[in-house]
Amino acid sequence: MTTKRHFIKQFFKEKKTVGAIKPSSKFLGKKMLQHVDFEKDKIIVELGPGTGVFTDLIIEELAEDAQLYVFELNDHFFEVLNKRINDPRVHIIHDSAEHIQKHIENHLKVDAVISSLPLMNFPSKLRHALVTEAHDCLSDNGKFIQFQYTLQSKRMLSKYFNSISINFTFKNLPPAFIYTCLK
Repeated sequence: MTTKRHFIKQFFKEKKTVGAIKPSSKFLGKKMLQHVDFEKDKIIVELGPGTGVFTDLIIEELAEDAQLYVFELNDHFFEVLNKRINDPRVHIIHDSAEHIQKHIENHLKVDAVISSLPLMNFPSKLRHALVTEAHDCLSDNGKFIQFQYTLQSKRMLSKYFNSISINFTFKNLPPAFIYTCLK
């Protein structure tokens, strides 16, 4: 079964946690990562990687002494990523994004969190718990980068972050807003 067919199957099976009918585009991934400084950012977290489109782009740029923590709750996507990615800098974690700090070695602060989580699909309590955890694990100059298909998340994110910039791209199906939030 192709990656796209697997993704569609997971979308219909897990609509609350899989937010799109197909994987994100590499173009969206590159837009998401344009504010990550791969020379300076040594601890990076990815939330909800799905099939790993952004994961692969991050690994291509990841410094030799950096660490990438990838959180995937969906059983199928976790198994696919865990089998496919064999890089000592990458930790594939089968757990909720609510538990980031529990999995970061030596409880180091995170330089960047890259999130593909469909925040607005989640109940309010879970949505706030996820964003709180992402915010709290970040270093003082850390970045939380999130894409969404609407602007609904702006008000909620502004409660947690000092600065938010929003970009938009048509080069994804559906088109997407990219929030870059600074602590």
